[in-house]
Amino acid sequence: MPKPRKMLSDWEAPYLVPLIRQIETQSKDTLIVWSTGYAEAVLLPIWEKAFPEDARPRAALRAAGMWRNKVIKLPEAKIQILACHEAARSCEGNPAAQAAARAIGQVASTIHSARHCIGLPLYGALAIAYDRLGADMPWGVIESAAGEECGRMLEALLRVSKEDEPNPAGITWVC
Repeated sequence: MPKPRKMLSDWEAPYLVPLIRQIETQSKDTLIVWSTGYAEAVLLPIWEKAFPEDARPRAALRAAGMWRNKVIKLPEAKIQILACHEAARSCEGNPAAQAAARAIGQVASTIHSARHCIGLPLYGALAIAYDRLGADMPWGVIESAAGEECGRMLEALLRVSKEDEPNPAGITWVC
């Protein structure tokens, strides 16, 4: 059995392009709300099912929200975000939980840089596919399920998007 992939990587995939284009039209604040909200609702349960005693991903999402609400400063939030990344590194062998923690760490990092929200589809869609199907399915089946999840992510982003957003985040993709 091949080793599970860590993330989606085809930036030209038909399930990613519309999502990327919509992300580019939105403000950093909208991207924070969308990505952290989706991660909390959909990805955090995947992590907590596997590691119910490990609160690092939940703490990272909470810290991102506290930063957004001006309760804490970025350095304090970064401590929780880095701990979430450590949680992801600590669970090799559980592809769904690991991808969920990676995605959560990335979306929490959106408070630092708007482009980090792309971690939601790149890692998160794969976490959901692994959780639903298992990591031992053929890549084409997993990618198809992840692509469907990207469609749901796009729908969620469209629900919170501001038409003609006057302050788009101005993302420069580094890939």
